[in-house]
Amino acid sequence: MTWINAILLAIAAFGVGAVMFRLPRATWASLAAALVFGLAGYTLQASPDIPAAPKALQQERYEDEWQIMDSQSLLVGPQLKSDSRMMVTASGFARQGRFETASQMLRGIVEENPQDFEAWVALGNALTEQADGVLTQASVYAFRQASQIAPENPAPSYFLGLSLIRQGRMMEAYQTWRGALALMPTPGEGEELDDATAFMADRVMRMEGMLQQSGALPTPETAAEAQQ
Repeated sequence: MTWINAILLAIAAFGVGAVMFRLPRATWASLAAALVFGLAGYTLQASPDIPAAPKALQQERYEDEWQIMDSQSLLVGPQLKSDSRMMVTASGFARQGRFETASQMLRGIVEENPQDFEAWVALGNALTEQADGVLTQASVYAFRQASQIAPENPAPSYFLGLSLIRQGRMMEAYQTWRGALALMPTPGEGEELDDATAFMADRVMRMEGMLQQSGALPTPETAAEAQQ
């Protein structure tokens, strides 16, 4: 908060008390004195040039809230792992929350090998996190490049969906995840789902349940009633 904002808030508080709450004129002097003392305390103790609250560490959010690095490794799979030695270093910078440095290194990797699926996915994630979780044209482009290399792999769509969730676009995220799951290979009779498919199926099921609870999607019961 700046000094000007503090003074304006004090004036506004006086106006609210005197006009909106219709305080007696006899109390105006006391109210003004209280506000002046408050400004004096702010002058002595506050640091108006410093943000009101420290921003949460990007590394903590990146690893604990979304667990992007772990799910990225799971979904990419061993067949599409990057051959670049720089991937380990770029991933290390991403884990530290140094997304700008990570994205610069990842750009170098995809320039050297435009078919590097894992690097494109990681670049999309780094660019998104660099923008505080907001999808940008650059991050969407990176995810699309990865999708073109391996259309059946869910990683680009999964992380695109995560970004949509963080922007409150829940239905778009659900549709994106459902589409990705539909493209994944299905196991044969008697075979279990592989880890990546089970991961995506679980996320789709959770999202579907949440949307049903909010009324955005019909429940099985309401869908059956509608067909009758």
